[in-house]
Amino acid sequence: MPAANLCDADRTQAPEPRRWRTIFISDIHLGARACQADAFLDFLRHHESDAIYLIGDIVDFWSLRRSPVWLQSHNDVLQKLLRKARKGTKIVFIPGNHDDGVRGYCGMRFGAIEIRRDAVHKAADGRRYLVMHGDEFDVVVRYARWLAFLGDRAYEFLIQCNRPLNLVRRWFGFGYWSLAAYLKLRVKSAVNFIGEFEEAIAAEAKKRGADGVICGHIHHMADRTIDGVRYVNCGDWVESCSAIAEDYDGRLHQIRWEVGAAAPARAEPTPVPALGPSLGKAAAGAMAANWAAQAKPIAVVQTDNSKA
Repeated sequence: MPAANLCDADRTQAPEPRRWRTIFISDIHLGARACQADAFLDFLRHHESDAIYLIGDIVDFWSLRRSPVWLQSHNDVLQKLLRKARKGTKIVFIPGNHDDGVRGYCGMRFGAIEIRRDAVHKAADGRRYLVMHGDEFDVVVRYARWLAFLGDRAYEFLIQCNRPLNLVRRWFGFGYWSLAAYLKLRVKSAVNFIGEFEEAIAAEAKKRGADGVICGHIHHMADRTIDGVRYVNCGDWVESCSAIAEDYDGRLHQIRWEVGAAAPARAEPTPVPALGPSLGKAAAGAMAANWAAQAKPIAVVQTDNSKA
């Protein structure tokens, strides 16, 4: 990660949550066994913002279809986001491929949460960023959905392998290490896929006249310039526990988080009820209706982010 592009978050402990203009989050994967919901809750406790973009794969319906698991911490994440919305935080939810059932509700507002197919964010310095999940530029997801499901299972297996591996590493005093991330950056086909994805989504941002693009999907945090377009990826909350935050000068900061990361020298800027065999638009609608019921009353937040 080029230090010139993304500024590291402060390493000092603050007595109050740090305030940002905008926070960008993607790929939490609530409902998946590998979701690090506790770390994300800890992150939310230590960071406040005027606006939050949830950039896809927030709820993992693919995992919920296979083996429904919904821990209390997963529910707490939704409740925490709703509380932030009630207190005036602008929240824009851009569904991804794992929660694509919600895409049928794009353009609608449920309580204080606005659902969008994509968005253009105007930063404090005047730069315009296209904000989207990015699965539209994943040829496997678009044209070989069965292969995407197979790849998802393989990725889930690698994540599960991380647990015993890192247990042994902790015994010997080593830090966290991800087998899945290692293979992603070492296997030639995976590296080529990441490069092609980045170039395709940057080209789309340029086509739309944006200065940059902020996305997720591939679980690989990055910040680089591609053909004059700034490409920024938020990472994920399965492996890297990372986010992008914009300060009030328009600068973008990278944050990698661990539980207890607010301590000095640590910080860098119940089973789900049965939902049936399929979790499509009906389930997504029920979830959205539940959010709306819990989110009122609240004043409508302006959708122009330049006023956020």
